[in-house]
Amino acid sequence: MVGEELRHARERAGLTQQALGELLFVSGSYVGQMEAGTRRILPDMAERLDAALGTAGFFVRHGVKANESKHPEHFAEAAEAEAIAIEIRQYESLLIPGLLQTPAYARAVFLAYQPTAPEEAIDKLVAARMERTRLLDDPTKPLLWAVLDEAALRREVGGPAVMAEALRHIAALIRRRRVIVQVVSFSAGAHAALEGSLKLMYFRDAPPLSFVEASSMGQLTDDRATVARHQLSYDLLRSDALTPRQSVALIAAVAEDYTHEDHASGA
Repeated sequence: MVGEELRHARERAGLTQQALGELLFVSGSYVGQMEAGTRRILPDMAERLDAALGTAGFFVRHGVKANESKHPEHFAEAAEAEAIAIEIRQYESLLIPGLLQTPAYARAVFLAYQPTAPEEAIDKLVAARMERTRLLDDPTKPLLWAVLDEAALRREVGGPAVMAEALRHIAALIRRRRVIVQVVSFSAGAHAALEGSLKLMYFRDAPPLSFVEASSMGQLTDDRATVARHQLSYDLLRSDALTPRQSVALIAAVAEDYTHEDHASGA
């Protein structure tokens, strides 16, 4: 609703997206993404919009509610863009991607991040993550193509039983042809994304976005040069990775190893 009102206000002012972007010191595509709802209207941007469009505080007043999110602040914009993307390409070096996680795996991750958090807080985080995974309930969209470092399979998060379940879940999604997953094995050596995770998101009526994340920090951008550089990094990763068939075989084999380890520890 806020994005639609922004479009009406811009048109009433006789401005193109590019012209409004120049007043706001952002690109015209950034304005288009706010109108389409692929980018949030943050508080400082709401103030600039009200000033540029003479909307008497509309965007400041309505932006507070619109910016409420179940996700950490640094990830909220990316989560909202992810929800309406038609294609997501993602690389993760150390963790199973959020969209592919099980509740037990997600809980173990959040407990590692926040070991003293109340159980209710952890429950809310897990619930929000599982809500994100429902994007995959649709049988065909979005297209999710994930490249995982072998380290994400081998790092034991939550114990062997949790890992076995998590990897079997990924293997099941692959076999249902719901997702494409490739693994960059340790034997591949150096590759194009050693510095960390990467996510690319594509939309029907808006430019692509890339998102990179670090500890409690994230950067979402539509800068063409940056997105192009990240696209190249992702393509180089795919070329270094095992084929999808080889990857699901490795994922299933590592899941079996964890199952045996769990049985042995319980014996």
